[in-house]
Amino acid sequence: MKFFVDTADTKEIAELAATGLLDGVTTNPSLIAKSGRRIQEVIAEICAVVPGPVSAEVAATDYDGMIREARVLRAIAHNVTVKLPLTPAGLRACRTLTDEGVMTNVTLCFSAGQALLAAKAGATFVSPFVGRLDDIGHDGMALIGDIVAIYRNYPALRTEVLVASVRGPLHVIAAARLGAHVATLPPAVLRSLYQHPLTDKGLAGFLADWAKTGQTIA
Repeated sequence: MKFFVDTADTKEIAELAATGLLDGVTTNPSLIAKSGRRIQEVIAEICAVVPGPVSAEVAATDYDGMIREARVLRAIAHNVTVKLPLTPAGLRACRTLTDEGVMTNVTLCFSAGQALLAAKAGATFVSPFVGRLDDIGHDGMALIGDIVAIYRNYPALRTEVLVASVRGPLHVIAAARLGAHVATLPPAVLRSLYQHPLTDKGLAGFLADWAKTGQTIA
């Protein structure tokens, strides 16, 4: 499974990229707004430190506007992935951009039918929002299972399932078990995957025993 981080905080991204565990980044208008900076500046900075796909979302809702904005975004760096809403205009724009060789991420997916349309439109990624479905009493992971199963029935479909709106480590593990290709995680969730009390306890024990030897390695 590939790990993307879901943020526009360039300091956080640089720190996580330095671990070698980060495969890409997703942003959205809300995250860019929190940064207080121009989108072109933020995306360029991210693309300079993360070689993998970096999703930058259009703000237009009509096809012509989406295409105009997509051309601005794709010119920032070669690894920009144009993020489009799962609407008729967004799917049409996805088809156009895919045919031009542009990476695309179709977002705000909440049903298997929508995911099938995104794949038919040639999306590089489709982003089902599991946390938001859980919030309204639906099973977000059941949707991931459905999408993965449907895509496996049709090898010609190349769209990767990018699990979004991830709320904690259990979402990540469940998505990996189902065979999702990517999970995009808030920085805190990504860091939480490191944590286990037995790891901390075991390390403390090893270090205490080592200190008793009076030895150094370097």
